[in-house]
Amino acid sequence: MKKGIHPAYVPTKVVCACGNTWETRSTVPEIRLEICSACHPFFTGRQKIVDTEGRVEKFMQKYRKTKQPEKQGK
Repeated sequence: MKKGIHPAYVPTKVVCACGNTWETRSTVPEIRLEICSACHPFFTGRQKIVDTEGRVEKFMQKYRKTKQPEKQGK
């Protein structure tokens, strides 16, 4: 690597809006996040499906009716 053209790679404190913090390395000394894996609904299991037109219910009904594939004997 050429000297003098690359930014400094320093320890970085990452702070989420939920209060979760951790340390990593980056070219900036502090990173602020709005959402992280500790508070994101997908990763925490608190995800809500908002369905105003009944699409999810129609999908569930459609695939509840399908038959399970029969196992073929060998």
